[in-house]
Amino acid sequence: MRGRAIVWATAAVAAVLPRSGGFVERWYSSGVFPLFQRTITSISNWVPFALFDVLLAVVGVCVMVAIVSVVRRERRHGLLLAGLAVMARLTTITAVAYLAFLVAWGFNYRRAPITTRVDYDASRITPEGARRLAAETVARVNALHDTAHREAWPASGRVDPVLAKAFDDVQRAIGGARFIPARPKWTLLDLYFRRAGVAGMTDPYFLESLIASDLLVVEQPFVVAHEWSHLAGIADEGEANYAGWLTCLRGSPLHQYSAWLFLYGEVINGLPPRDAQPIAQALAEGPRADLLAIRERLRQQLDPTVSAVGWRVYDQYLKANRVDEGTDSYAEVTRLVLGTAQ
Repeated sequence: MRGRAIVWATAAVAAVLPRSGGFVERWYSSGVFPLFQRTITSISNWVPFALFDVLLAVVGVCVMVAIVSVVRRERRHGLLLAGLAVMARLTTITAVAYLAFLVAWGFNYRRAPITTRVDYDASRITPEGARRLAAETVARVNALHDTAHREAWPASGRVDPVLAKAFDDVQRAIGGARFIPARPKWTLLDLYFRRAGVAGMTDPYFLESLIASDLLVVEQPFVVAHEWSHLAGIADEGEANYAGWLTCLRGSPLHQYSAWLFLYGEVINGLPPRDAQPIAQALAEGPRADLLAIRERLRQQLDPTVSAVGWRVYDQYLKANRVDEGTDSYAEVTRLVLGTAQ
């Protein structure tokens, strides 16, 4: 019990400390984490399957073994004591997993905002600026569509070298550190991804990029760049969207098209209908067909109940990790694009 109490107390303290974003930025996100990420992701890149799947299976087995062993040992003292013993063991496992999460990646939730590392000015965010940005997204996707569709995307599990170079350039520009891009992998969670409408996730333990298997080619570059941004310690979803967008803009026509197509949906949905409608009408047939194909993919795969529950849980997860906006933080990309000098 003394050992368990130490683990519980350590997890409790870690849940509230450190409070200073500057401290985390200096000592963790820009200090030990880049070295840790380069080491762990380099190792996980050698493995063709998701190590996160293995971890989930091992933890599941360990939990079941722990429950069975505790119940067998304590049942002679009554169900109440056996139940308390099981809860104590599960709490210890959870505390250890939480501490490992924080050390491996989770402290990035407490770093300074990306606006402290780029030329950001909130006064640039205006309704007129949003309308101009929406019109620019239409012009960009219209111009890039044909070239982008003639470009190949690497086979599953391969790192696109052009996108990787762009990722390195962006991370050096906004953070000064070097990070290793992860090979995109499918996961045993893929069925959940497709039913919940999740495009991808970052494994916070082995620092892998896990991608939904049904993404269209025009979606994949931006999703991968977004997940790589998480690997670079950008935990906030809106900030990862912004960094992923910047990464794709420095890439090939397909990468650029993927980024502008994503941003079109973000910006146009934030405009009043009277402003959005004439801008949307300027969208060419090709980009319009791609957006319809994405919508059809979601229609065929998405389970509204699974999606609603999944996003509600993720919203609470983000808020528990000091992202006050929860899942609404995804939409912050428009404000970052408008408020930052590119």
